[in-house]
Order: sequence, then C-alpha cells, then structure tokens
Amino acid sequence: MATKTMTPEDFSFMARAIRLAEQGIYTTHPNPRVGCVLVREGEIVGEGFHRRAGEPHAERNALAEAGERARGATAYVTLEPCCHHGRTPPCSDGLIEAGVARVVVAMTDPNPRVAGQGIAQLEAAGIRVDQGVMTDQAMALNPGFIARMSRGRPFVRCKLAMSLDGRTAMASGESKWITGAEARKDVQRLRARSDAIVTGIGTVLADNPSMNVRLSVAELPGVESAAYLLQPLRVVLDPDLQISPAARLLSLPGETLIVTTSENEKRRQALLAVGAEVILLPRHGIGIDLDLLMERLAQSGINEVLIESGPTLAGAAVAADVVDELVIYAAPILMGSDARGLLNLPALTEMKDRITLEILDLRSVGADLRIRARPTRIIQGG
Repeated sequence: MATKTMTPEDFSFMARAIRLAEQGIYTTHPNPRVGCVLVREGEIVGEGFHRRAGEPHAERNALAEAGERARGATAYVTLEPCCHHGRTPPCSDGLIEAGVARVVVAMTDPNPRVAGQGIAQLEAAGIRVDQGVMTDQAMALNPGFIARMSRGRPFVRCKLAMSLDGRTAMASGESKWITGAEARKDVQRLRARSDAIVTGIGTVLADNPSMNVRLSVAELPGVESAAYLLQPLRVVLDPDLQISPAARLLSLPGETLIVTTSENEKRRQALLAVGAEVILLPRHGIGIDLDLLMERLAQSGINEVLIESGPTLAGAAVAADVVDELVIYAAPILMGSDARGLLNLPALTEMKDRITLEILDLRSVGADLRIRARPTRIIQGG
C-alpha cells in the first residue's frame, strides 16, 4: 500500500464521506454504514452512501452520480471497498472500471471475505490506495458490524433510566415516567439503529411493552420512506415460557424471538401459532446463557443489540461481560431509599471488586442527563 502525507483536503473530503455514511445509520443493517465521495481537481463530482441491504453500495451510488467525471478522480471511502459478489457486484470492480486514479480508505473491512483483498485488487489494477484518514470516526460508524466480524458477537448497549439517587422504580414497581419526553425520544433513536431489542420476561409481565420504534420517518435522518425502516427484532428472555400469546409485542409488525430453557411443547406451539420464533438455550444460573445468546444473534446477522430491561437482566448482562456500552438517562428527581435500584449485581464487599466505567459522553437531553459509559472492570465470578 502506498504511503502519502495526507492533506487538509483529504481530511475534509473524508469527513464528508463520514457524514454521508451516517445517513444510513437506521437502515443498512446487517450491512455496514458506508459513505463515498469522488473528487476530481478539487471538486466533488459524485457522492453516495449505502441506504439498505440489497441496494447499491456507497461507491456504486457515487460512481453513478459522477458518470465519466469519475475517470482520474480520487475516491474517499469510509470502509474498504468490497471485492466479493453478494446481492450487489464488487465495488472494487466498479472503481477499476470507472478509471479512478486514487482511493483513500478510512479503515479496512473486518469481514473475512474482504479484509485487505479489496485494497489489494485496487493496487493490482494500478490504483493508488492510501489508508488511515479519520479511522476512529469511521470505526464509530459501525461498532456492531466490526464486533460481529471480528469477535463473532454483536455490539451490546444497555439502556437504563434512573433518578439522581440511582433509582429506577418506586417500591410498588411504578416507573412511568422517570425521564422526560426528549429522553424517551432519544431512546427511540437508539431502538431505530439497533437490530435487536432484548428484554426479560419480568418486564413483559409487568409492563406489557411494545418494544418497537415509534418515531416517524421525518424524525429519523436518512430514512427516505417508511419502507426503509425495519422494526428491530424483539427478543424476550423467558426461561419458563411464561409469556402470554396475547402479549402486545406479539401482535405488532416485526419479528419476535422467545428464548427459553423450557421444553414445554404446548406453550411453545401456542407462541408459534401467533408468529413468534422460539429457541432453546442452556440455563446459566437463574437465567439464560447470555454469552451463547449473543453468539446466536451474531450468527443471525445481528450487529447492534439494545438491552431494555429491569435491574435483574441488566445486572446479569453487566456481570456476564456482554455489555459494551451503558446508556444511562438520569432525571433531576429523587425517589428515596425504598425505591428500586439500577442494577442487581452480585454483592461487592471490597473496593477492589468495584466495577469501573469510562465515561464516553455526557450531555443534556431535555431536562435529563445522558451518560454513555464503557465498562472497564468486570465482576469476577459474577
């Protein structure tokens, strides 16, 4: 691969490609979000982003816009061009056929079917390839795709809402609403970018939730029509198959997966009759084996998972080290010591056992605070 000192223009055009890729944040899964900008003599002659799986990739959209002006141009791409046939032809072939002179790649593709081969094909065709411009920003576009391809598991967020004294519900279980309307809308955007939403049977029995995206197309940048917005897979962890076939989430558009340890065939058939999928996984402790669950979801093409649950499942997920990011909404209220806590975790008796978090982002969302944090110290033996 050629080495080159990157210019301010290289960073500027790659930044544009990243902004384009962001327009696919709600629609491309299971494919990655990718943007492409074609530049000739300092002028953008074509640009595009990947809208959804099965449609042309970012490079193909940019080339279509540029036409003959692509010859001799530089292509800025947020992810290494693919070099394999899927539902669409290889982008590396398209760039070569169009006569592009140079390709600037933000990051290599972690997909083993590509993994540097796209770059090698471009270089073999005499195209100069430079890599490493705004790599961190490009990686941030696709945490789930990267995790699935490199670790065989999705990127998992755990969403929590609490009062400033760390409570999530009154002792009676009442919890609507801790946070304000803007925070709840922000959660809807988290749902929209997720491939799957995971909850526990306790939440389903207590709240009869919908577990769907309820924002309009106009509220989701880059979503051109309702047809582009897919409802996330709803995943209910139900070890004893307690869920009712009449549960609200089973009557809504989209797919529902019930994960159980029970072999009760009568209950399973009742759920299958209303359109649910039911799978059997081993029990771990008092619940489902979460590591195995995440492996199974990755095998199904799930990139990003959002856990929305009560403190038992949330605590179990953190203790099992399956959570990559906590998204905590803190409301400016106090709920008292009798109210329910944020996470049910194994007893921590010494400071050395504490879980440390790296704060990634802290901002106001309406009247509430949103904290994004990454676990850096996991419970031993949790």
